Amino acid sequence: MLRQLARLGRRVPFAGDRALALAVYSDPLNAPVQARESGYEGVACIDDAARGLELYCALWETTRLPWVRRWCEGLLDFILAMQDADGRWPNFILDWEGSPNRTGPTSIAGGHFWQARAVLALTRAAPLISDERIGAALRRGLPHILAATDVPSDVRALHIRAALALNADPHHHGLRKHLALWSEELLSCRSGGVLMNSPDERGAPHLWGHIQEGVVAEVAVRLGRDDWLAIARTSAELVFATAVGTGFDLPRVQPYDVASAVYTLSRLGDATGDPAYGTLVNASRAWFDGRNPAGQPVYDRREGRVRDGIDSRTVNPRSGAEANIVGAEALFNDAVLVASRLTRSEGLPR
Repeated sequence: MLRQLARLGRRVPFAGDRALALAVYSDPLNAPVQARESGYEGVACIDDAARGLELYCALWETTRLPWVRRWCEGLLDFILAMQDADGRWPNFILDWEGSPNRTGPTSIAGGHFWQARAVLALTRAAPLISDERIGAALRRGLPHILAATDVPSDVRALHIRAALALNADPHHHGLRKHLALWSEELLSCRSGGVLMNSPDERGAPHLWGHIQEGVVAEVAVRLGRDDWLAIARTSAELVFATAVGTGFDLPRVQPYDVASAVYTLSRLGDATGDPAYGTLVNASRAWFDGRNPAGQPVYDRREGRVRDGIDSRTVNPRSGAEANIVGAEALFNDAVLVASRLTRSEGLPR
């Protein structure tokens, strides 16, 4: 996890002397691999940097290790440098000189996922890092989220997470109404009791980024909506119970699928006090250590790498940024322990 992120980390001088980004993918020997899933995409992206900033902010808050803070500052500088003057973010850089990808479908400025993740990461960093640029970036970036329509539920869930963070700030009290409105959007996107990822989705919802039940549970507690909590519990049972029970026995499973289950079930456990959710969380986490259809660890603890998932019961040998970020989030106590044992040179990019 953290050692692999250090291997994937790169300095990006175009964004400032401190700036850091994460190579999107790596091959089995840890050499960076460019993203080419939708044509040539680039070498690093806001999606990963924002999720990385969330992770390292959580680690900084817990450990206060100076090298962890260095990650926070470096990823923050990259994210801030990538924001356009109008408040939108393109997603990818084409090269390590920092040329933004402005034409690819996975990088258009203001795209739903990366706009949401950048704003969410800044809400996480704001109370931990004293930097007036964060507030300015949020003031430019938030209007694009507030004005967005036809937003898929898995993206809207990220908006709700940002609103939950900002709602505690007296300067952002207006977001309370968005908590309710956006939660109602999620609740209306249902099929047979299941919260779906988008109105067009058919069959079982994909688990990648599926956290709707978790965020609805958080809002339900915040706003005193026991009826919403009941809907979230029903949907989570339908979405996750069989998947967790079978060790996520699906044709293809990525760490983000399992991390989404851990996030959602943990939030439901917090909201309800039901210990059954803790049992499901532990069973989900065990996927990383071999409770899976491949019968092999996805998290190589000796090498400090989370592999990219399991395809047709075979562990993918690659190990990219997303897998290691979400793996560290799902196994956060392990990540804290690893962080406490790493030296600065081991935890940071060379």
